[in-house]
Amino acid sequence: MQPLKALKHLNKYLWKYRLVLLAGLCFIIITNILNITAPYLVRIAFDHSYAEAALYYFFKGSEMAPIYKSGIIKSATFYGALILGITLLRGFFMFLMRQTVIVVSRKIEFDLKNELYNHYQKMSMEFFRANFTGDLMSRLSEDVSKVRMYLGPAIMYFVNLVFTFITVLAMMISVNPTMTLYVLLPLPILSLSIYYVSKIINKKSEKIQKKLAGLTSFVQESMAGIRILKAFSVQHAFANAFEKETEQYRSLSMSLTTVNAFFMPLMMFLVGLSTLITVYFGGLGVINGSFTFGNIAEFVIYINLLTWPVASLGWVTAIVQTAEASQARINAFLQVKPSVVSGDVMCTNLQQYIALNKVSFGYTNDKWALQEIELKVQKGQTIGIVGPTGAGKTTLLHLIARFYDPQLGSVLIDGQDIKNFNLQSYRKLMSYVTQDVVLFSEKIVDNILFGSDVDDAIQIEEVHRVAKIAAVHSSIMDLPANYETKLGERGINLSGGQKQRIALARAIIRNPQILLMDDCLSAVDYQTEKEILQNLKAELYDRTAFVVSHRLSVVADADKILVIENGRISAFGTHQDLLLKNEYYAKLYAKQMEEMGAA
Repeated sequence: MQPLKALKHLNKYLWKYRLVLLAGLCFIIITNILNITAPYLVRIAFDHSYAEAALYYFFKGSEMAPIYKSGIIKSATFYGALILGITLLRGFFMFLMRQTVIVVSRKIEFDLKNELYNHYQKMSMEFFRANFTGDLMSRLSEDVSKVRMYLGPAIMYFVNLVFTFITVLAMMISVNPTMTLYVLLPLPILSLSIYYVSKIINKKSEKIQKKLAGLTSFVQESMAGIRILKAFSVQHAFANAFEKETEQYRSLSMSLTTVNAFFMPLMMFLVGLSTLITVYFGGLGVINGSFTFGNIAEFVIYINLLTWPVASLGWVTAIVQTAEASQARINAFLQVKPSVVSGDVMCTNLQQYIALNKVSFGYTNDKWALQEIELKVQKGQTIGIVGPTGAGKTTLLHLIARFYDPQLGSVLIDGQDIKNFNLQSYRKLMSYVTQDVVLFSEKIVDNILFGSDVDDAIQIEEVHRVAKIAAVHSSIMDLPANYETKLGERGINLSGGQKQRIALARAIIRNPQILLMDDCLSAVDYQTEKEILQNLKAELYDRTAFVVSHRLSVVADADKILVIENGRISAFGTHQDLLLKNEYYAKLYAKQMEEMGAA
């Protein structure tokens, strides 16, 4: 793989903020010019003070001594104030440098998170079936944060390092090329160390990020299923499993930390060696007259100016290698294309019928979930769908909603393949009530209004109306804050039946032309179910509805009932027809009537 290949994805963002980054580059250059000015002034101050001091001691005791003493004080004060002013000015431009480069990194972090999140939204359902939620979250949070460290501190310190080396090296050569060569002797060793260690850091960083994603998934699943953990009293087992996962993560992290811990002292030793060389050879130069005390002080400061950039080189290398691993993980998701692609034709209305034409579909290549489905539903009809668990009832709704595309056959709206329709416009025709209800951590009123475009002036009235249809209005009014009640995560402070009825109200308020109901009354008692079904009769007028249910009482009044067994249609007709013609349906109906009578 080419070095930093994954990070090339970020070039478009660097180009987007090029003007701000250019300003940051200017501030880095100015900061480095001020950096090398201070050691130069120190050299002049040392040499001037040394000369004045020599004259002072030569004329000590004479009337000239106070004059030279005053000259020393004035010189020290002048150069001290000048160096202090330059240091303050350098600090100001360092502030501007950070305010440009670091701020840009935060903006790119914002852009990258939005790019990744929006990409998630475009993905088909099979993408989410194939990837853990924790892994998706990890790439959006942890990986993007590590990439930001490359975009901000790493770039800033690396560019600063380059200009520091150029400016400091130029000044050192101008003073004494031979001394500069001696001082820079340890640097090749440092370069080789960085080259080999960076490879180790990269490999370890990739392992750490993968382990962190797995750890995030583990925690997310544990928190989502906390009631099951408590009900089965397996908290201790999960705590032990979590401890094992974190121990592996700790071990990997400590391994990387050990590499960095060895690397930093090595660099500091090499920098310290350069300082020792400066003092030794500088002292020899003073003895033979080719060097001054000011030159030694100047070179020592130059070495110190190189200390942090050189020391940061290992840190920057680690950041870049970590960011490369993180961006590669992000790119792996960004490169995935949705299997369900939006068409160009706007779908604004269902005029005649919905049809499934010889549709076959499987979640895997070796097994069909649905086979040879032939179905035509006229506008305004309500179709009940029944069948044993795993027969393909929910899959049928998924194909109508175009969560998936069939491998064989086609789904048609008024004769047009739904693949040709713009996805957003097509799905605006429908509402989907799932069996596993998802409510958001918002107010009840906001959950009901979710995805609807009800006029602001009648929102509350409409919310109350649909809540009454779903037979949940009185339950909501019994809550302390009524419709303003804030729900917990996934509506945890509501019962299963309340959540299903709120989800039904949320679907109705969208005023859909196609209503998909997937066993959405399973947690509702029989009397409430009867009330809801009675309310829905008027509401479903002129709407096309597909109602999946294990309770035949829910679908008995449907215009037609579809019986699916083993992924195939085994019967299609009215309730009365199926009682006479379909053995599965008749037995199921008899069993449920017996259970209701016993109850």
